[in-house]
Order: sequence, then C-alpha cells, then structure tokens
Amino acid sequence: MTKLSVNVNKIATLRNARGGNVPNVLKVALDCETFGADGITVHPRPDERHIRYADVYEMRPALRTEFNIEGNPTEQFIDLVLKAKPAQVTLVSDAPDALTSDAGWDTRKHFDFLVRVIDQFKAAGIRTSIFVGTDLELITLAAKTGTDRVELYTEPYAAQYPQDPAAAVAPFAEAAKHAHKLGLGVNAGHDLSLVNLKYFHDNVPYLSEVSIGHALIADALYLGLETTIARYKECLK
Repeated sequence: MTKLSVNVNKIATLRNARGGNVPNVLKVALDCETFGADGITVHPRPDERHIRYADVYEMRPALRTEFNIEGNPTEQFIDLVLKAKPAQVTLVSDAPDALTSDAGWDTRKHFDFLVRVIDQFKAAGIRTSIFVGTDLELITLAAKTGTDRVELYTEPYAAQYPQDPAAAVAPFAEAAKHAHKLGLGVNAGHDLSLVNLKYFHDNVPYLSEVSIGHALIADALYLGLETTIARYKECLK
C-alpha cells in the first residue's frame, strides 16, 4: 500500500501568523500519526516562514513514523538534515523566495552538485529522494546520482486532471515505470487532493509514498483531521 506522509507546514503557517504556539505543530504531527499517517513531512525554508529549524529538532525524537525533511540543499539545510537524521531527505530546487515548489530538478545541469549532496546524506544513512518532473532523460540522470528515490512533481497532473484525467496521468505512469526500471523508488507530491488522488494512485504504478499538506489541511478544516486522514488513506488502497 502506498504510504501517506502528511506535510505539516500549513499548521506552522497558522501558528506563526499569531505568534505563540497555537496550534502546536508537534502535537498536530503526533495526532496525524495517531490518526493513521505513515509519515510526517516538513519543508523548512531559509526565512522560516512556516516550519522553523527548532521545530525539526523538537519533532525528530518524538515522531514514531517516518520523518521526511524536504528542501533546497543549501549549506544550512544540509547541516540541519545531517544533525536531525530523518528517515528521508527530499531535495527540492526551489528558490529562497518561492511561494511553493514549482519545478523539478534539471538533473543534467545540476548533476555534479546533486551527486556531492547525495553522497553526504547516504554516508549518514539517510534515504534520499530527488524532486523531478516526468522527463525520462532527467529521471535517468537522477538515477545516476545515486539517489534512492525520485518524487514526481504532480502540479501539472492536478492542473490538467479536471479537463482530461487520462491525458493528465499518462506521463506520470510512464515516468514511474521508467524510474522503477532504473531501480528507483517512486514518491509523488504537490497539489494532490481528495479530488484527484485516487485516480493518480490507481493509474501510476510502483508508488511508494505521497506527501500531501495544503489540500489535506484545508480539508481538515471542514472534515476534521482524523476523518480527513482516513479519507486520504482510503484513496491509497
């Protein structure tokens, strides 16, 4: 069964908007685990506008499921990950001022850099994943970096899904097959929701994990966190 990793960035955004510690990010993460999440994802950015580096250090020893830290591998980020030692690090190529992640890696242009970074994480026993699009050549180069997995950037799928689900999912199914053939694990994330997740899951093979935050937290405002996580898990059966 495909695992669900809940991204709790939006909980931190809400907390930071008011100051103080309400809602408590750690408590929400632990509740997500209790309600059935298979993992917790955070994406700390340099300006700490949502998840703070202190959150990462507080969460790491308390979590019972897999911890995934994603972000642009700056020196500061690399140091954080090596100290926190999560189960997985997901390398994302977003600019410091990006509103949200908006593209996969150009593994051709950044190949040597990615190799150096991945070597550091693998030496520390941390599973690595590279955020990529569906270009098969770039996935082939991702495999050559030594990464364990790729995470497919699914915003293009989500955008096209309402008009033509079959056309939207086709390149992702092909990308997943190609990655699997190269020995890579396959994750996916970005704009997956209760509207489009089941179709994606049913049509994309070899899917190990999806990471979902924004839509899941938005749904929880109406459905409650426990019911929301159960519904997302149902999509992954």
